[in-house]
Amino acid sequence: MDTHLNRRTVLKTGAATVAATALTSLSASAASTPGRGGTLRMAVAGANTSDSWDGRTHSDSFMIVHGHGVVFDCLTEVTANGKLVGELAESWSSSPDAKVWTFNLRKDVTFHNGKPFGADDVLASLQMHTAEGAKSAAKPIVEPIIDMKKLGEHRVEFTLASGNADFPYLMSDYHILMYPAGMIEQAIAEGIGTGLYRVESFDPGVRFVGSRVEDHYKDGKAGWFDGIESIAVNDSSARMNALLTGEVDVVNRVDFKIEALLRANPNVEIFEVTGNQHFTFAMRTDTDPFTDINVRKALKHAIDRQEMVDKILLGHGAIGNDHPIGPANQYYHAELEQLEYDPDKANFYLKEAGMASLDVDLSASEAAFPGAVDAAQLYQASAKAAGININVVQESADGYWSNVWLKKPWSAVYWSGRATEDWMFSTNYEQGVPWNDTFWENARFQELLLLGRAELDSNRRRSIYHEMQEIVSAEGGTIVPMYANYVDANSTRVTHGPDIGNLWQLDGSRIAERWWMA
Repeated sequence: MDTHLNRRTVLKTGAATVAATALTSLSASAASTPGRGGTLRMAVAGANTSDSWDGRTHSDSFMIVHGHGVVFDCLTEVTANGKLVGELAESWSSSPDAKVWTFNLRKDVTFHNGKPFGADDVLASLQMHTAEGAKSAAKPIVEPIIDMKKLGEHRVEFTLASGNADFPYLMSDYHILMYPAGMIEQAIAEGIGTGLYRVESFDPGVRFVGSRVEDHYKDGKAGWFDGIESIAVNDSSARMNALLTGEVDVVNRVDFKIEALLRANPNVEIFEVTGNQHFTFAMRTDTDPFTDINVRKALKHAIDRQEMVDKILLGHGAIGNDHPIGPANQYYHAELEQLEYDPDKANFYLKEAGMASLDVDLSASEAAFPGAVDAAQLYQASAKAAGININVVQESADGYWSNVWLKKPWSAVYWSGRATEDWMFSTNYEQGVPWNDTFWENARFQELLLLGRAELDSNRRRSIYHEMQEIVSAEGGTIVPMYANYVDANSTRVTHGPDIGNLWQLDGSRIAERWWMA
């Protein structure tokens, strides 16, 4: 395999001015049908030196892209056009109350070490998330399973504590990867999965190289590249330069400041989709001063959301309303009254909290989202008129998710959103879950969460999820100023089908198996 891709070269290139770069003209034209061959070269942000093949810990784009869809598989998959299909599961069915689910598994699957895939692997992989001491972001998804049964070598049954109409969707979560039973520690250490690409080398936070598995169960349907080479480049300037100089074929998180330069290059294409990705400022409601709802309300009215969309996203998105359900969700509450920038109202709530002014730290880093530091500074400027003094703390990008997020009282965060309302709420807002980054608790919200999860009537679900969005917007600890489109870029050396997934970055983080050489 060609392994010339070098992270140091890209970072060095990134030190030069972007405008000085050029790309050799490419003559390839987009292919109408996929064909095997070539190596996909990517520069991907969102990497950390603490990265591993433990899906329970995956929290940013580098490992999400290389976990599910490259080295590992899930039971189900959301396609590029938003349809739920089986991945390692062929089919599934449920009891009328959606409490008992039966999954039929594929029989033609082997792990990269030759071990056949079966029911034991599914049970062991799910039990990982609720094992004693396990710190899994998917725990709230798996914990409601009160019984798991092996009905045959390729058939499993799950009994839930209460009905969940979205359960098959949840099995596509990028944390819930399938590992070989009896050798999970080895599989995590070496990256042994059932995915289209086996690990050739992996340097956490630096580089990944994978080679195509022959005789794979997805042959003829996905996995068109012979190999994958990815370098971790958190610096946006260096990442864009890597694309412009031809060092890589694909980058994520386009730097909007140089978007015009990218678009002007005939050998570069920008692909943009509207999904549920949202950028936030999460307040720990278990830590003063954010324990006071009036302080939270003051901060909600001290931010100019439209300014954020205009200056940070450069129009690539829409204003948020302090809840996580986005325009692509089925039960998005479009009629909910919009929170407005109102310094007088912010100051009113500050006085309700017994404060004449407020001094507070806000941690931010480019690791949180592109432009996070600039966004925090805009917030700082808009809040001054309300008597709120925000001290922007610029944190290191490396280790941001392990040292700042969930630890510092107030921090910038990005969320990809989720395909269903329950999935999003149960991951980030349910009481006690690992990724509840505001540590927020609300009895009515919790009651509605359980009701909505089990409700099969669409109209009733809509009413429930609308009320939940209202509660979070008014009382929660999350400032959601903007929904951000996924804006990534590629060279014309690679191409894709008619649809691009909007669940995560980079074609639903499945670019490695869906795209091909032009």
